[in-house]
Amino acid sequence: MEPEHAPLPPRRPRGIYLLPNLFTTAALFSGFFAIIAASQGRYEPACIAIFIAAVLDGLDGRVARMTNTQSEFGVQYDSLSDLISFGMAPSLVMYHWALEAMRLDSPTLGKIGWLGAFLYAACAALRLARFNSQVGTVDKRWFIGLPSPAAAGLMASFVWVMHDLGWAGEDVRYAALAVTVAAGLLMVSRFRYPSFKGGKPGPQGERVPFLALLVLLAVIIGLVIDAPKVLLAATAGFAIFGPLLARRQARRPVAAE
Repeated sequence: MEPEHAPLPPRRPRGIYLLPNLFTTAALFSGFFAIIAASQGRYEPACIAIFIAAVLDGLDGRVARMTNTQSEFGVQYDSLSDLISFGMAPSLVMYHWALEAMRLDSPTLGKIGWLGAFLYAACAALRLARFNSQVGTVDKRWFIGLPSPAAAGLMASFVWVMHDLGWAGEDVRYAALAVTVAAGLLMVSRFRYPSFKGGKPGPQGERVPFLALLVLLAVIIGLVIDAPKVLLAATAGFAIFGPLLARRQARRPVAAE
């Protein structure tokens, strides 16, 4: 009688999962479209494309978790997509809209303009690399440094609002440089930002705090009224949350041992 052998574990398919990577590809396309549109002087569509990329970026991971189709390939692909959509795209939109005009003042300031755009793109890359290297070792309730989609939203909403108000980029080029540098440095800072993940994933998906739903409802209502200004207010408020939280914690009295 032949000895019984233990059943072999099911072989894992070598292919990639289609559904979550479709969302990632769509986000990548939106970021690429934003770059092309900005190079053609179409700044409002470029800004809208960046926000579409942010929405799609938030969906791909959730779809992967809900359908149990997470993969290392998807993680790496998502990071590369984020670098284009939230690193390169916002920096080039800002450069074509305003920072390029700094060369009108002097050749040196012209170099500072494109270096400011490069600083933002480099900080986005560093932010993503740090996030990937710290997955599983940090508190999931918090982001360390401003998330790249939020930084990209700040850049895009600033351009969108100024363009909507009729301001040319060259008229506010120094303010644009300040926003670019600030957004880049906040991404690589040690400031903490809430991730809005309030609890463990349940059978119906991830749980979020009730307050987050109220904030989301208020944002949706505001978007219907005046999308550019509401997005700028929301992203700017989120950006300054980290420094304000750090200042508040620094002012707390140290408990006596």
